[in-house]
Amino acid sequence: MVATPSKPDVSQSNQKVNGTGRRDSILTPRFYTTDFEAMANLDIFDLTPDYEAILEEFKFDYNRRHFVRTADFNQNWDHIDPKVREHFRVFLEGSCTSEFSGFLLYKEIAVKIKDKNPLMAEIFSLMSRDEARHAGFLNKAMPDFDLQLDLSTLSKTKKYVYFAPKFIFYATYLSEKIGYWRYIKIHQHFLAHPEYRIYPIFKFFENWCQDESRHGDFCSLLLRSDKNNIKGIRANLWSKFFLLSVFATMYLNDICVRNEFYESIGMDTRKYVEEVLRETNRDAAKAFPVIMDLENPKFWACLKKCEENNAKLSKIDNSNAPEWLKKIQKLPYLANNGLQFLTMYLQPSIPTPKGVVL
Repeated sequence: MVATPSKPDVSQSNQKVNGTGRRDSILTPRFYTTDFEAMANLDIFDLTPDYEAILEEFKFDYNRRHFVRTADFNQNWDHIDPKVREHFRVFLEGSCTSEFSGFLLYKEIAVKIKDKNPLMAEIFSLMSRDEARHAGFLNKAMPDFDLQLDLSTLSKTKKYVYFAPKFIFYATYLSEKIGYWRYIKIHQHFLAHPEYRIYPIFKFFENWCQDESRHGDFCSLLLRSDKNNIKGIRANLWSKFFLLSVFATMYLNDICVRNEFYESIGMDTRKYVEEVLRETNRDAAKAFPVIMDLENPKFWACLKKCEENNAKLSKIDNSNAPEWLKKIQKLPYLANNGLQFLTMYLQPSIPTPKGVVL
């Protein structure tokens, strides 16, 4: 999973994906590209045994027989409450797009670096296999809810964002690890409250999240391949930036966009989000030189203010005002979101054994 789970552009169905008034925004999943030459020339010699060990683990393919639709799927789902059904549709389309984004990125890296760095290329190819499997499994669920996402068209029409390799490593590590904690927390919730499991796909989450964790471990190894990624002031600053970006995106996406979905399946959204962020932050201490201080109440106060700003921005979007006026009305709230982000970024971070105090 590369993009923080979010929403697509293209669909052919009774209801077009992203054709229901939802718009692309900062919370929408991006598709990425990178400097493939620099990726191919990454010096992994000192860590070759670690890469070979990870390759063998990917080759084992623990989930090769896991993502198979069972008889549980062979029923009509119209009995699900319409409101819950709509929230689940949004969940499906966003998750599918995020997984497909990962597949495209990993596959392209594997193809482009194969000649110069075959060991790393093979690992990326196997990661793309996992993400394709995830996206395909989600995509097969969509017709059950009158949705159809044309992934081939999506790959051609979606805008691609360029990230330097080291930024790909930071962002992907966090995306995979936060994906692990998202899935495992939902899985644990349904174990305790099976009456809320509205659809069989949730039964697959325990194994699914193990793929995410293995992908994150590989990205941690990529970061370690260049000491500049984990040592020094610049590494601290970039680590903090990506931690804050991923955490703020998940918080706003789940609290502002998906809150009703989580509540409909019996979850406390705020508790869920806080638990996922805290667990991901603890995991990041194994890879990053610094982590966020999530015990600082100012951090959560700033996110709450961003949440309030986003509610006002949404209200402006849904108003009948002309577009030029909407842009003007949004400015103070967008500016305040920037201020909140800066405030969180400037708060003291927590050094890990790899880093220094900022």
